[in-house]
Amino acid sequence: MVKRLVLVLGDQLTMDLSALREADRSRDAVVMAEVHDEASYAWHHKKKIAFIFSAMRHFAEALRDDGWEVLYSRYDDAETGRSICAELMRRTRETGAEEVLATRCGEWRLREALENCPVKIRVLPDDRFIASAEEFAGWAEGRKQLRMEYFYREMRRKTGLLMEDGEPEGGEWNYDKENRKPAEPDLFMPKPMRHAHDDITEEVLALVRREFAENPGDLNDFWFAVDRRGARRAASKFMKEALPRFGDYQDAMLTGEDFLYHSVLSVYLNAGLLDPLELCAQAAAAYAAGDAPLNAVEGYIRQILGWREFVRGVYDLKGPEYGEGNFLGAERDLPDFYWTGETEMACLREAIGQTLREGYAHHIQRLMVTGTFALLAGVRPQAVHEWYLAIYADAYEWVELPNTFGMSQFADGGVVGSKPYAASGVYIDRMSDHCAGCKYDVKQKTGEGACPFNPLYWDFLIRNRAKLEDNPRMGQMYRTWERMDEDRQEASLDSARAVLAGL
Repeated sequence: MVKRLVLVLGDQLTMDLSALREADRSRDAVVMAEVHDEASYAWHHKKKIAFIFSAMRHFAEALRDDGWEVLYSRYDDAETGRSICAELMRRTRETGAEEVLATRCGEWRLREALENCPVKIRVLPDDRFIASAEEFAGWAEGRKQLRMEYFYREMRRKTGLLMEDGEPEGGEWNYDKENRKPAEPDLFMPKPMRHAHDDITEEVLALVRREFAENPGDLNDFWFAVDRRGARRAASKFMKEALPRFGDYQDAMLTGEDFLYHSVLSVYLNAGLLDPLELCAQAAAAYAAGDAPLNAVEGYIRQILGWREFVRGVYDLKGPEYGEGNFLGAERDLPDFYWTGETEMACLREAIGQTLREGYAHHIQRLMVTGTFALLAGVRPQAVHEWYLAIYADAYEWVELPNTFGMSQFADGGVVGSKPYAASGVYIDRMSDHCAGCKYDVKQKTGEGACPFNPLYWDFLIRNRAKLEDNPRMGQMYRTWERMDEDRQEASLDSARAVLAGL
């Protein structure tokens, strides 16, 4: 008789998972399940579902090779329950298991579901992060503002990454000022590693085509790695070929170039196939060996050691109510073109089209294009959150929600970011080549044919003046507005009203 069950979720595909370490492969059995509730709580991109299901099936095979008994339920098995709880109840009845071992779920939604599940579940900490939830809470206690930069410095000190005698390598903590070069079309840009399909992945792709035909996104040209070996090969390729220029061009956007020098490793990292500290150490080793410059390596490490750890800490600290906020009172529906890419704004068309093809866009496309437009247009932040959670293959609520609510939409009123990331079309023009091929003129501020970002920027500031004017980082913009003559002010607001009416 099986003594205990060990629950492994689709974003816990790690061999040294705490629940697996606690278990005994000679008498315990692993439970893994492709269930309806997890596949449908958001309207997931087809490639996201295909990646998770295929990675789960490959991980189950790896566990069996390692001597584990694995009770695996496929999505289209007739007996598979609709939820993780239903599967645990079914497998407990089948095996007579006395207890379920589980590593703490990443999302509040699933944590609460398991707390209410009528099965004895012992929850163990998820120690795959560099900072524990308790460590982050201790750092945050008593602080008026939570700023990633200061947390990041603590993580650098803790890990010793890019540190020398207690000081940051090169004398600076942050080299962002060197990482804002616009990309040029003649740059040589290596592509992320593409992985061939095996029989398991082919079965999953057929399943997704059949069962999720109405979900968003393109399933063609599926190239993600689906096991740890493939993910590690992809990481090695990035470190060798793209990391050296990642820093310079990490904020750049270029038409027809979906990846530039980005790693596209977050999909593997967030599913558990890669270890965050291992990736940071690889990048630091590239710098130590002279294979990548400091601005690139520091910028890359900050994405993982800084932002990833920080937003996970915020998510745990703020609790399940965090996603209910709406500091700016935004109530507009998400425009339909976010699901189709059918818009005449070239920057949005490029970012959304790429997202629908690949289930991926890099951080500036998410923050300064799709995110900024939604912010300026006053889209309800919950609708924006639901889109990001659904459409990106690396999106799980713990990492996506603070980025969306806090950094992108300022719905938390300043918990994550010190000011809204509001910008006119000038920023997009500086960091991309999109504006040159757009129907709209980025240099035109108002009237028909003006870049919609331009009048929406001022409309956003005036619409939210009572809440933002006293922000020390926003005051200059309001002073600029006051220096405009009344005709120009009215033209900006009239143009914004026309854009919003068109949505």
